[in-house]
Amino acid sequence: MANVYIALGSNQGQRLEHLRAAVAALTAVMTVERSSSVYETAAAYVEDQPAFLNAVVTGTTRLSPHELLVALKNIENHMGRRAGVRFGPRPIDLDILLYDELTLATPELTIPHPRMPERAFVLRPLAELAPELVSAAMLAQAEVGAVLALVAPPLCA
Repeated sequence: MANVYIALGSNQGQRLEHLRAAVAALTAVMTVERSSSVYETAAAYVEDQPAFLNAVVTGTTRLSPHELLVALKNIENHMGRRAGVRFGPRPIDLDILLYDELTLATPELTIPHPRMPERAFVLRPLAELAPELVSAAMLAQAEVGAVLALVAPPLCA
């Protein structure tokens, strides 16, 4: 079993319900052990779009990194995500942040997530679950996706 951290984001429709539905769907491909609180964050990269709700979940999976990626993309598609503008609006976004202590770089998948260090909307909820993984200096340097507010308690225990 591999320990994984998955980032979740939504900025279309019923954002909080999308996050809850995604956590429920994730239980088919991993044991979800804990979730961060839910944060409202400014849109990143493409700023002319609604704010996001973001969270991170952690747990274990028997899937390989590439199998997990395929499973996450299937969940996104099932929840209505369609190809569009990169970094544009979406009902759900699921990203593998960490997979055990694996370092991986393939055309399809990079672990740790390559933009994780610049993203406040990822580091803040990740620090809530695993403070040993996120230093104060990392949080201070994260410039993308400013955290606007804490909006909901953890999505699961």
